[in-house]
Amino acid sequence: VQLQASGGGLIQAGASLRLSCAASGPSFSNYAMAWFRQAPQKDREFVAAIKWSGDSTYYFDSVKGRFTISRDNARNTVYLQMNSLKPEDTAVYYCGAAGRRPWFTSTYYRDENSYDYWGQGTQVTVSS
Repeated sequence: VQLQASGGGLIQAGASLRLSCAASGPSFSNYAMAWFRQAPQKDREFVAAIKWSGDSTYYFDSVKGRFTISRDNARNTVYLQMNSLKPEDTAVYYCGAAGRRPWFTSTYYRDENSYDYWGQGTQVTVSS
């Protein structure tokens, strides 16, 4: 599976942005998908994850109510709608794909080590 993230940019605080991650390869619907981010001089952190079926999601506490992860299995694409952006959201955003498991638990899918494939990242910069 190859992942291509896009949609980043430079925007002002309070604005909205939608990131996309297009997947190529078979069986996109058999992968849980997630967004992680990495700010300068910080570790990569979990942002949001969505189950292969699209009917369950998890979010990092600081983005709950502002960000929405969704997927379109017909288009092999996962999205991250980001509203009310803050300067602390500035980071490189990465999408990841994790193979289907018999469970979809927060602990497992918040862990970057659970992901098998990664996109190249897209920069989001929020100015104050």
